[in-house]
Amino acid sequence: MNHRRISLLAFCVAMLCASGLSGQDWPQWRGLHRDNKVEGFTAPRTWPKALTQKWSVPVGAGVSSPALVGDKLFAFGRIGDDEVTTCLDAMSGKVVWQKKNSTAAVGGAARGYGGPRSTPAVAEGKVCTLGVNGTVSCLEATTGKIIWRKETGEAPRFSTSTSPLVTDGKCIVFLDALTAFDLESGEVKWKGPTGKPYGSPVLMTVNGVKQVVTPTDNSLVGVNLSDGKVLWQRQLPGGGYTISYGTPVIDGQTVIYEAPTKGAGGKSIALKIEKDGDKFKATELWKGTCSYQYNTPVLREGLLYGLSSDKKFYCMDAKTGKVLWTDTTPRGEAGGVLDAGSVILALTGPASAGGKGGGKKGGFGFRSETAKGDMELVAFAPSNTGYKELAKYTLSPGTGLAYPIVAGNRVYVKGNTDLTLWTTD
Repeated sequence: MNHRRISLLAFCVAMLCASGLSGQDWPQWRGLHRDNKVEGFTAPRTWPKALTQKWSVPVGAGVSSPALVGDKLFAFGRIGDDEVTTCLDAMSGKVVWQKKNSTAAVGGAARGYGGPRSTPAVAEGKVCTLGVNGTVSCLEATTGKIIWRKETGEAPRFSTSTSPLVTDGKCIVFLDALTAFDLESGEVKWKGPTGKPYGSPVLMTVNGVKQVVTPTDNSLVGVNLSDGKVLWQRQLPGGGYTISYGTPVIDGQTVIYEAPTKGAGGKSIALKIEKDGDKFKATELWKGTCSYQYNTPVLREGLLYGLSSDKKFYCMDAKTGKVLWTDTTPRGEAGGVLDAGSVILALTGPASAGGKGGGKKGGFGFRSETAKGDMELVAFAPSNTGYKELAKYTLSPGTGLAYPIVAGNRVYVKGNTDLTLWTTD
């Protein structure tokens, strides 16, 4: 190895250390790049009959997914009258710190989900959270000390579900408007489009311009990261509040988005984002069938894997929108589907609304964040020809709305009120 290669390797290692992130970190909603791709997972040669439970720690009610950075886990739940951010040692489950914030309970049709739905974002030594009533908090990751907190009171009809995005020194959250807070001071840097969604924003770069791609209440927009100005906008197909549930999927210069209608139905849409003079345009490539309303598919090697509108695993061609296969087994109310390299991993909720979960049918499924039924963790082979199940495990009771974290042989799962570490050996 010559000196130039040694220098380059040293530089890359230094940059990785400086960022504080590793390939196995899961620092925000849908992982390191918000795409549900797992790094460093090696599937067992022989899948065990059952996963091994190492520990389980109460972190509060809610369907917020946990975050993992280094040897620390971050969870966000409701305990009593407080929304509580909890930092745990990732190996032992020992509580490192907790920070509470008193907030009013969720009322109305969403009252069965009193706890947070929004996933913490951990970056630059800070933890950013969004509470059900629009409270934006920035905490010191090592101690839980409050750096700044904004009691905005800005929340949609069924409370906040969108998750913060931290990048380039900004904490970006969709409140009444897409809002960028200075990560250090909490000062508002810019406000973008309005129309409160439930889905979360992602990043993409087109012609060197960094964009925040996000649903609004009725459209999909690309926003300039530097100043919050709208670069392009596209009306979403269908209608109703559920069309804003999804997280955009980025494939180079293509944005794929699922716009579900309540229950079954809805449309998926693919847009090519291009520079058009001094502006940008979004050209429709295709429309297709849609995922279930509590699922955003994962993109792997030109294929999309997700949970269909009738709650069955499916595979779709990301270039054409054609469904290549759909499994025959109905799954649970929700489905976090992850690309784990040689396998696809999925966590689904109890078998059916009104079934062993004991819930009522409707847009909120079980209408409770303390479902009685068990979740299932499923491993299946990535393939464009059909569904091949490799393993299936029954885990502790939960809705399946919180996504799991997979790191090495470890699987962290948020149940009704507990965060549990399972291992494959």
